[in-house]
Amino acid sequence: MFLIWIVIIAVIIWAFKDKLNLNLNQENALEILKKRYAKGEISKDEFERMKADLN
Repeated sequence: MFLIWIVIIAVIIWAFKDKLNLNLNQENALEILKKRYAKGEISKDEFERMKADLN
């Protein structure tokens, strides 16, 4: 009986692991855009245009 519960829990974790990784490990687009602007990779005009595209 205990083994069945372990298998069920393992399947549930496996099924949702990709969804959990997306939420925990990836930055959203606006955060990436802000970092690129802070590093000087894009100009203010590019930043504003891209920010408007995201909204």
